[in-house]
Amino acid sequence: MDVLHAPWRIEYILAPKPARDESLFTRIGQSNDDEANHVLARRKSCYALLNTSPYNGGHLMVVPYRQVPGLNDLTDEESTGLMKLTQECIGALNRCMKPDGFNVGVNMGKCAGAGIAEHLHLHVVPRWSGDTNFMPVLSQTSVLPQALTEIARQLREALATNPQ
Repeated sequence: MDVLHAPWRIEYILAPKPARDESLFTRIGQSNDDEANHVLARRKSCYALLNTSPYNGGHLMVVPYRQVPGLNDLTDEESTGLMKLTQECIGALNRCMKPDGFNVGVNMGKCAGAGIAEHLHLHVVPRWSGDTNFMPVLSQTSVLPQALTEIARQLREALATNPQ
């Protein structure tokens, strides 16, 4: 089994988080500055945005607007919307970045690795054969060959013009 080590993420995971009633995802969901927040698409019950601390180029998240901690807290409409937008994002990533595969997952609860445990979000991580190397392990550096703003622009266009 291959293992993806991301030791540079521990600093973020262990860092103190601001005590607020609303999550970062709620604030982004209510914001009008999609470009600054790397929001890729908005739908009725959820939105997609690039992860600013990605495991790989194109790592994005699909987030319901309503702040809930787990899958069982979603309405049927929110569950369906979350999955449909995830499928749209996978289609856009396939068209724009041509990955060999994907990791798609949900971390529920801090002990499961959720950095923002109070607000459910689904991760979509494009993967390529041989996409891991010595940089993250030896130098705690992730090599992302494309700027977030450029990836965001391409994915916004792909999601706007051809949703699947």
